[in-house]
Amino acid sequence: MTTINANGTVLGIESFGADDAPLVLLAGGTTMLSWPDALCARLATGGRRVVRYDLRDSGESTTTDPEAPSYTLRDLAADAAALADALGGGPAHLAGIGVGGMVAQVAVLDHPGAFSALTLVGTRPVAPGPPDDDLPDHDRATMGRLFARPMPDWADRESVAEFAAAGAEILGDDPVAARAVAARIWDRTPGTAPPVQLANQLGLVFSRLDCTPRWRERLPEVDVPTLVVHGRRNRFFPVGNGEAIAREIPRARLLVLEEAATAIPDAAVGEVAEAMLALG
Repeated sequence: MTTINANGTVLGIESFGADDAPLVLLAGGTTMLSWPDALCARLATGGRRVVRYDLRDSGESTTTDPEAPSYTLRDLAADAAALADALGGGPAHLAGIGVGGMVAQVAVLDHPGAFSALTLVGTRPVAPGPPDDDLPDHDRATMGRLFARPMPDWADRESVAEFAAAGAEILGDDPVAARAVAARIWDRTPGTAPPVQLANQLGLVFSRLDCTPRWRERLPEVDVPTLVVHGRRNRFFPVGNGEAIAREIPRARLLVLEEAATAIPDAAVGEVAEAMLALG
């Protein structure tokens, strides 16, 4: 892991594979650890240079004030394009997971020359907040259970890891994997102040981010090979969101993971990697 300057900010990155191989850029959702190690390794074995990175206010990237971000969703999209340029090697295959998928959609629309392919995992075509009437919202019962829990002691690594494991169980993800990832995220978080931890562990900075203007109506403009991956059991962004994206982006392929929720489970890594490599 290291850092790189792009678009006037510092972004934390980690690279896999040969430096001269075609670039696959993985936008964190919000930290790079949203992307499984095994998937990064599988893509690298498939002849790709894989770079996963932290969004602003997470991991090793620039952290300022997650409660009052001075940047917008468009700035995060510009970060992706600038990072692809800084890494070199021509247009990149851009992938985004969760809120990182929102960044990726806008990046490909606003900076089409920077990207050669697009993968969107477990995301939706509108900003955080109430969705469009035709899109399924967060599962209400699941969200009630998720947010009824008391917050952990953010200064206690084990408390944070246990909080993440319990949340994963509610969401339908693997609690053991979630515990391990949360502990790694905690190790990389620059401080134990609740706003900083919430930005890293839960991505709550996005609830305060200016995501205007809307981009859903522009999705038919996407002119690169696109893969939409969505967990059938995703209760946070139900699968209808992924289905809508796949309908609205021309020639997009929809891959529904029947046993997955919000995260990419180990059992699906091979299938997701194969589908991403097929985009070119």
